Amino acid sequence: MTFLAIFAAAAAAATGAPAATHSLSVEHASGAVQADYRGDIKIQQKQVGAVAPPGRPSSLRCVWTANMEVNRTATGAGGMMASRSFVENNVANGSRPGWCNASRSAIQQDVAKKVGDTRAYLAKAADADRAALIADLDKLAATQSAS
Repeated sequence: MTFLAIFAAAAAAATGAPAATHSLSVEHASGAVQADYRGDIKIQQKQVGAVAPPGRPSSLRCVWTANMEVNRTATGAGGMMASRSFVENNVANGSRPGWCNASRSAIQQDVAKKVGDTRAYLAKAADADRAALIADLDKLAATQSAS
């Protein structure tokens, strides 16, 4: 008898690596704005395949994807604050044979090798966020002007 082991729900786990940080300064009509970013790598795991009876090969695998969760806090002139959270999807992915729980530390090592310096990913995310940051600051400045 074959036992199917397919779990649609993904379990997220931290890599154990410290969060990456990045700061930048943006010029805005209201004045200079300091934006601070914090990025954490989160791993989603999905168990796929089947456990085979003795003597037959198993197709059981743990498929994983690493995403970077980014939190931005920007402080501008006059106490304006613009916060935002977003996710940079699929910064790394892969799979391992067997059960996800048994491969947790090996997957964390795989992620560390594939991702490398998380600060580089965070810097790219911060650059991509620049337009959203300016839009947030424009909205805040308009709200303060209307008050």
